[in-house]
Amino acid sequence: MKISVIGSTCSSKDEAVVFAGRAAGVCYMPSNFEALTSEPEQRTLARAKGTLLSGHHSVYDHITYNLLIEDIPKILAMVLNNEGFYTTSEKSARYTRMTMMDTDIERYTKWLSRFKKLIDDRYGEKFRSFYADPKKAQKSIDKLAMENARYMISVFTPTTMIYTVSLRQINYIRNFFKFYCRDACDAFSDTLRQYMLEFEHALPDELKVKGLDADFKGRRISLFRTIPKEEDYFGEVYSISYLGSWAQLAQAQRHRTLSYQVEMLNEPLFYIPDILYEDYGLVEEWKEDMSALRGFFPQGQMVRIYERGTYDKFLLKCYERICGCAQLEIMKQTRDILSQYHNCRPDLIPTDFFRGARCTFPNFKCNNACVWGGLNAITRKI
Repeated sequence: MKISVIGSTCSSKDEAVVFAGRAAGVCYMPSNFEALTSEPEQRTLARAKGTLLSGHHSVYDHITYNLLIEDIPKILAMVLNNEGFYTTSEKSARYTRMTMMDTDIERYTKWLSRFKKLIDDRYGEKFRSFYADPKKAQKSIDKLAMENARYMISVFTPTTMIYTVSLRQINYIRNFFKFYCRDACDAFSDTLRQYMLEFEHALPDELKVKGLDADFKGRRISLFRTIPKEEDYFGEVYSISYLGSWAQLAQAQRHRTLSYQVEMLNEPLFYIPDILYEDYGLVEEWKEDMSALRGFFPQGQMVRIYERGTYDKFLLKCYERICGCAQLEIMKQTRDILSQYHNCRPDLIPTDFFRGARCTFPNFKCNNACVWGGLNAITRKI
């Protein structure tokens, strides 16, 4: 794993600490910010030190870093993406071929070919009639095939991301990792632990501030569920749990106004793409290949996902995910939650949201041409 600083609001750790010390002085400044910038540096540094000791660390959120993280396992990227303060751009397994583990390559390649044929047989004419250029039609088919073949890829498959984070948050994350590594107790967590240690080693020293990783509130990694399952609830706020693949979770957690946690299942289950159900033999072959990869934690492995938020933010998710361009698994799951929400609180979820995909929703205008259309988008098999 390689971590490089490709942009920042401060050019050095010393400058960052001075900036935090000045920010800490704003609350009590007698005149203006210019007075803080002209005060003796020792006074500024003493104030910065005081914030470290007192736990008043928010002033370190003003300093941000753009990190290029190469060869980071997908699951570790998901861990980072589940913590609140961040912006991320990540190489997508939906649209690009990843650098895979040897255990994944054979089955990924086999199913990539299978999906191309299945999609072409069922929807090829639809794509070719929609696109004037046959190359664009084939490219769309190929992308859908990659999107589904990637269920065979391990969640520990390396990827590349740009990760923007504050100085406080990255040091808190280091602390979260330290406690996770201490408590690792099974094959999954032990493998993840090794990558967390590698992350700590790869992180540039200029981002490590002594005292900023203190455990004042006992916080831990937010992704992994530690309390028992509760009953689903729908009101102005909602809380629900459901089974979904790692791949679906990676899509869902990008809705940062909602909260996501995950719990591993005692017995492994695997997501089966809808288009395979047309051939029982393919379904069984898919299950066999998934089972053979279970020790490598394929992205198609099912987990229990816990989702919480407010109803208005959930509707924003519907406007994003109930769409022909969205991954089929998350589109269907979002629509299922929408239906449950409506059944419990029809006053909050009107029937206008059940005519089709988001392009049929009230107050929404889609500017993109779509091969599916508003109705076919929710009945497609791929």
